[in-house]
Amino acid sequence: MIDDKSEHCIPFITRQIEAHQARYGSEAKPPPFFVGLNGVQGAGKTTLQLALSASQPSNPLVQHRGQPSTHDVELGRTVFSAIAAREIDINIPSYDKSAFAGAGDRLSKDSWATVNRASEVPVEVVIFEGWCVGFRALHEHDLERKWQAAVSDAREGGETYTGRLGKLQLECVRFVNEKLRNYDVLTDQLNAFIHIDAQDPLSVYEWRRQQETALRKAKGTGMSDEQVVDFVNGYYPAYELYTDVLRNGIYSEKGRQLRLVVDKQRKVVEVHEL
Repeated sequence: MIDDKSEHCIPFITRQIEAHQARYGSEAKPPPFFVGLNGVQGAGKTTLQLALSASQPSNPLVQHRGQPSTHDVELGRTVFSAIAAREIDINIPSYDKSAFAGAGDRLSKDSWATVNRASEVPVEVVIFEGWCVGFRALHEHDLERKWQAAVSDAREGGETYTGRLGKLQLECVRFVNEKLRNYDVLTDQLNAFIHIDAQDPLSVYEWRRQQETALRKAKGTGMSDEQVVDFVNGYYPAYELYTDVLRNGIYSEKGRQLRLVVDKQRKVVEVHEL
């Protein structure tokens, strides 16, 4: 795969870091710089998700890890706070996408990397990536409006309807939206943000299938094509709900967000600084 994103991302991040350092002037050690990156389905914890699934058996959005409410937000907050405070010997959680036949899970703590050892230079830049990084909960009326429009599209489109939101109960959508508010503690920490946006959101199904094919070849385990469809179906309503939030920019201050639009081959076709 050709990397045509670095040429846009690296200069953007460099400018943001320089501005960050300039804001702190003569201070010997400005706080670490946090960059959010949205575009790749990311971290979760299957054991946490299983407990949630059992408590919400009728909600299809939380029957596998990935949706807001299935991540260990408190762990993320703890790690972010430790890095920001320049604590020593910080354990960074690691993830294995091949666990649970491709459903994925966090590795045991003895497999985590350690940063900020006493003999090392402390972390100066953190890149926090994930498929829902930067998402913000919608106001109730905006949530209902989007859901009602999707239900109408599903009813009128019939077999031609390609979305997932219109097939869900409003209560299921409300549950995830409410849990998303807990993620603000992480989003608020981000100094800059990069959004890799799909020109055609449906491309996520093929991209995930390609990832699982490569995973099966590399590790001998991964989801089947049918399992991929079912897996991505659980994520797709969130793309329908929250992608516009990212496209409009997550900051009131201009210039802190970069949006790259990619085609089905993941080639950059548009670049926007927001």
